[in-house]
Amino acid sequence: METLIGGSQNISVLIKMGAKTNALIQDGQWWRLITPMFLHIGIFHIFMNGFTLLYVGQVLEPMIGHWRFFIIYLLSGIMGNLASFAFGAGNVVSAGASTSLFGMFAAFLALALIYRENRFLTELGKSFLGLIVINLIMDLTMTGIDIWGHVGGAVGGLLLGYALGLPGIKRPQMIFRILAVVLAVVISYYMYTKGMVVYG
Repeated sequence: METLIGGSQNISVLIKMGAKTNALIQDGQWWRLITPMFLHIGIFHIFMNGFTLLYVGQVLEPMIGHWRFFIIYLLSGIMGNLASFAFGAGNVVSAGASTSLFGMFAAFLALALIYRENRFLTELGKSFLGLIVINLIMDLTMTGIDIWGHVGGAVGGLLLGYALGLPGIKRPQMIFRILAVVLAVVISYYMYTKGMVVYG
């Protein structure tokens, strides 16, 4: 659809379709915290994110179930966009699923922390922690990358992964699940209110 109405690298098309721009969110277009994770800028961008989603999703989704997977994808993506809104450059137009992808990377880390005795999950957690660190280091050396979106997505995925755990297993304890959700809500609220401050 982006291509049909003018091109996925056309700034006006991206804005029309719902890309994240701080000024428009501050004007009340809150849905721009959700829609950017379904938009991409260029064929290479959507190919790389789609390939990563396939690679990670075919391991994570069967493990935690469809609904947990969807919740982590959606809410960690929103937390990533909130972090970009709060701490990123205000005049940048951003889009892409990488906020959600970082959330899924961090969900593996959460599972490794919860189920430390499971060697498979522990090794997965180590691998994805390394992937997060390497990608964040690369973000610092590249232009046009929204590092705050990636950081926020990872924080969201870690907290949500801890809150949801694995289906059918009563770990972690409910109090810790609730605390993880509360912390995610508090961090999200802080980032939203910080982003809503208009700097003169």
